[in-house]
Amino acid sequence: MALHIVLVEPEIPPNTGNIARTCAATNTVLHLVKPLGFSIEEKAVRRAGLDYWPYVQLEIHESLEAFLQQYADCNMYLATTKGERDYTQVRYRDGDMLLFGRETAGLPRAFIESRKEKTIRIPMSANTRLRSLNLANSANIILFEALRQLDFPDLK
Repeated sequence: MALHIVLVEPEIPPNTGNIARTCAATNTVLHLVKPLGFSIEEKAVRRAGLDYWPYVQLEIHESLEAFLQQYADCNMYLATTKGERDYTQVRYRDGDMLLFGRETAGLPRAFIESRKEKTIRIPMSANTRLRSLNLANSANIILFEALRQLDFPDLK
């Protein structure tokens, strides 16, 4: 098995490209949930992923509902600034899915409310000008904590 990063309606091509590169480097499955704010053929996405794209285990889903239907039995954590607990307070397991929302709006509010016990957050200062960290940075922070807990499986 592997860990999974799920980007729900990503909007900024370089973020997705950088996350794809991380997924290739860590044997993490990348899921993109439509609608996307760009084409994965765009130069900015390809450039950020460089020559890693052939190594990305990529799944594209037509909607959040379609994704949830396909992976209903999987353990999912929702990354949100409104998370119930810090991302380090979770015991990650092989096969876990880490969900991230759009850069401008995050995950849908109703989706978060219906799964509050599965929400996680990255601690940040109380400075109200900081709404959240960059999506690619957030995905890397949480993914590498999960990989650390799993003793970096198949990574050197």
